Amino acid sequence: MKGQETRGFQSEVKQLLQLMIHSLYSNKEIFIRELISNASDAADKLRFRALSQPELYEGDGELRVRLSCDKEKRTLTLSDNGIGMRRDEVIDNLGTIAKSGTKAFLESMGSDQVKDSQLIGQFGVGFYSAFIVADKVTVRTRAAGAPAEEGVFWESAGEGDYTIADITKPERGTEITLHMREGEDEFLDDWRLRSIISKYSDHIALPVEIETRSKPEKEGDAEDQDAPAADDAAETISWEKINKAQALWTRSKGEISDEEYKEFYKHLSHDYSDPLIWSHNRVEGKQEYTSLLYIPAQAPWDMWNRDHKHGLKLYVQRVFIMDDAEQFMPNYLRFVKGLIDSNDLPLNISREILQDNRVTQNLKSALTKRALQMLEKLAKDDPENYQKFWEQFGLVLKEGPGEDTGNGESIAKLLRFASTHTDSSAQTVSLQDYLGRMVEGQEKIYYLTADSYAAAKSSPHLELLRKKGIEVLLLSDRIDEWMMSYLTEFEGKPFQSISKTDATLDKLADEETPEERKDADKALEPFVSRVKTLLGDRVKDVRLTHRLTDTPAIVTTDANDMTTQMAKLFASAGQKAPEIKYIFELNPEHALVKRAADINDESHFGEWIDLLLDQALLAERGTLDDPNQFIRRMNQLLAK
Repeated sequence: MKGQETRGFQSEVKQLLQLMIHSLYSNKEIFIRELISNASDAADKLRFRALSQPELYEGDGELRVRLSCDKEKRTLTLSDNGIGMRRDEVIDNLGTIAKSGTKAFLESMGSDQVKDSQLIGQFGVGFYSAFIVADKVTVRTRAAGAPAEEGVFWESAGEGDYTIADITKPERGTEITLHMREGEDEFLDDWRLRSIISKYSDHIALPVEIETRSKPEKEGDAEDQDAPAADDAAETISWEKINKAQALWTRSKGEISDEEYKEFYKHLSHDYSDPLIWSHNRVEGKQEYTSLLYIPAQAPWDMWNRDHKHGLKLYVQRVFIMDDAEQFMPNYLRFVKGLIDSNDLPLNISREILQDNRVTQNLKSALTKRALQMLEKLAKDDPENYQKFWEQFGLVLKEGPGEDTGNGESIAKLLRFASTHTDSSAQTVSLQDYLGRMVEGQEKIYYLTADSYAAAKSSPHLELLRKKGIEVLLLSDRIDEWMMSYLTEFEGKPFQSISKTDATLDKLADEETPEERKDADKALEPFVSRVKTLLGDRVKDVRLTHRLTDTPAIVTTDANDMTTQMAKLFASAGQKAPEIKYIFELNPEHALVKRAADINDESHFGEWIDLLLDQALLAERGTLDDPNQFIRRMNQLLAK
């Protein structure tokens, strides 16, 4: 063969092949679904390109995929007459995995995870699934519109390398031949193949045909010994269509089973697990479109990667236009899978035109509401599965309040939080749950942001509210502070950070303060002035507080000032945040504060006040500018 060379697989491909063969072996029949799905994609791409280049059909516009098996040679062949591939495309598609971050992800997988088919399934392994059942795979392909002599041969045993060469291939499209491993004879059985195709590929618009062979009936009486033997006659080969070959979303909802919806999701997303919920919707009138949206059960491994592709599959008048059309779904719903088939967009629409198209904007608005309604229904009807969704995608949904103020109330209903009324860090509390538990006279929804759940749970800011039985939402994800800057109120109740100064918190504290304590506070005014003079502009203000029970001092921020967590967000993004001037609040009932107030020696007094301030800053920020000085000061005071 011309141009023959042997090339090594990309290292990620080698790793993936080994992991996949071992982890997917218990569900090996899915290789047929994957290969047929690829053939369907190849047909879709040809239809789209042929809109502007009809000559690509080469006189054959009847697209299909065909399966045939040879029991003697122990081979199974799948062929399509779709878009096909050129030599460089074969190298890119069959020798490498383009997804960035793949190598690091594969290397991070432990031995137990290797057995988890769902993890491997997140790669959408497609073509490579052939090696689950085959010890050698041969590919012959030619791109539509290319000369017959520009066919490409590819072959590999699925180990370290593959062979590639130039061949002559009269027909466009791709032919994949699997040389089956010992013990995989079930996939050479005609009826087994039919049942798998019916199970996995009934919903695909592309006809899936299987080869049938028949011998002509011999002429004359069957008892006539002189008649020619039928065994010597040539077999007739024909093709029988197995699947419905009608696009699932174009069918009536009433005639589509749950299993068909699930299998179509797997075809669409290359996910290996069932979706949590889906919505199939046909709209007629001012706009005409059909949508089929799915909420996955698990997040893709590369969801946080900048290069992660997302969006809906776009069809116009049943013609495939593009994958990953992100213009129809906001970024905070990037986990939604599915398709949109519009009658109102032009067939020659591009990604650039889509971005500014009025029809696109209207569709995006309608599909966003549909997706949020799906999640609301899941939360209401199946809280257990909604919690699974939240654990996978909650962090993404938290981007919603800042991105989509128009749907703010709907998004807020879907949020889940940890709180002082739950025993674990699991985010299970809805805002409706919180409102239902508010104490009499409570005016606000109280929350606290911190670096971790443990830091939030033990924060001194909670002491008064815990004593009064008031629930506080505990927020410890990095995005939470940013989210709360957009989430200002829910069903008429404003949100209030308990690390900020606030009149309602002061009111709660005053309720706990008898008159004699107030008189004692007046007596401490000279002490407060002394602390202010000592600290100067290191703090914004010094005051006494009755919000504490067990802690000597805390720092808070003014209502309009930046919070500690927001400053950390700025820093993590490489931006300089304005310096925070804290309000230093002292608990007059605490023994250490009383002791400090009685110290006359200015130097000794200064050490005590600095120690109390550092303690409060450490509790608030989790770090100090000079931790060694804090340790030395504490050791000196302990020694005294």
